[in-house]
Amino acid sequence: MDSFDETTLELTKQFIRAASVSPVDAGCQKLIARFLADLGFDIEHMPFGNVENLWATRSQGRENTSGPVFVFAGHTDVVPPGPLGEWQTDPFEPVIKGDVLYGRGAADMKGSLAAMLTGVQRYLATTKIYNGTIAFLITSDEEADAINGTAKVIEELRTRGTPITWCIVGEPSSSEKLGDVVRIGRRGSLNATLTIKGQQGHIAYPDDASNPIHSALQALADLAAITWDGGNDFFPPTSMQISNIHSGTGVNNVIPGEMTVLFNFRYSTGSTMESLKSRTMDILENYNFEYHLDWSLSGEPFITEGGELIPAVQSCLKESLGIETELSTSGGTSDGRFIAPYGAQVVELGPCNKTIHKINECVSIKELQQLSRLYTSILQKMLGDS
Repeated sequence: MDSFDETTLELTKQFIRAASVSPVDAGCQKLIARFLADLGFDIEHMPFGNVENLWATRSQGRENTSGPVFVFAGHTDVVPPGPLGEWQTDPFEPVIKGDVLYGRGAADMKGSLAAMLTGVQRYLATTKIYNGTIAFLITSDEEADAINGTAKVIEELRTRGTPITWCIVGEPSSSEKLGDVVRIGRRGSLNATLTIKGQQGHIAYPDDASNPIHSALQALADLAAITWDGGNDFFPPTSMQISNIHSGTGVNNVIPGEMTVLFNFRYSTGSTMESLKSRTMDILENYNFEYHLDWSLSGEPFITEGGELIPAVQSCLKESLGIETELSTSGGTSDGRFIAPYGAQVVELGPCNKTIHKINECVSIKELQQLSRLYTSILQKMLGDS
């Protein structure tokens, strides 16, 4: 274990100790800022509302020149730990067992943040001249609303005319071992809240009431049975899933007056937000009940096609780990959905995701250290190593 490996582990442990449940940062970004300042980065804190954001840059010359901008993007916030009694260890106290580090955020994605920092540190220790700008875009609002985080920083960068050429997002992309999967895009996510109106009444007198549950059952079955699209070469078919149904007063002798249904589309580029909304309403209009629909978009689908970044990542994985990686668009959403539309080539490369958001979240220490070296190698390919 060299000094960079030791630093990767120590930084990850420090980040885990910060109970940064979204959107709280709990001091992580100050630690990152101090580390990057020592490497010669210009530091800018960009708080929006109750969300902490960090934009840090290091250029060979003045920023906003014609050179490319290589961004490492990530988040310091984590999901809540859940029932503490089910954890084998304190979720906010890093514990090592063998080659495995336990703690909330170990895989998603405090380990990646540490690997990014030491990956850049190793690169700058051996590279005095490089072509362009290295930047960090860090937020504390990825796991929750994702309103005042990366999306707002991108808006500010767009206003300034600050470009992003390439971006590595440190989300835990790997499946069985580091690098076996990298993500080059993500499906869109569209949420709906459907409210079906009925008329409350005594269950013994159904003719004097209107049961919204009975009215909606066939319509919901129709929605669940639709083939929304066939997917394409990059995306699986669009999926619609009902996540919650609520109705009634909690007693068995009252016909409810209203029913609420929550559902979500994870959609490919074979569909659009507008087409999904329109087809949903076409089905609902076939039935004789009063309803109201509220929609919220979590993110449009995006994909990186062509360019230099994907081949560089593939080459580094082959050279360093002997892996022919799978290019994927599966999984949930990520902040890449805000960065890709800005014109950047975006790849997500991080540790294994088997334990993310789970009790006893953990990460392989060896793979974190390998990840740091991968980030260094990718920088060398993209910006040079002279």
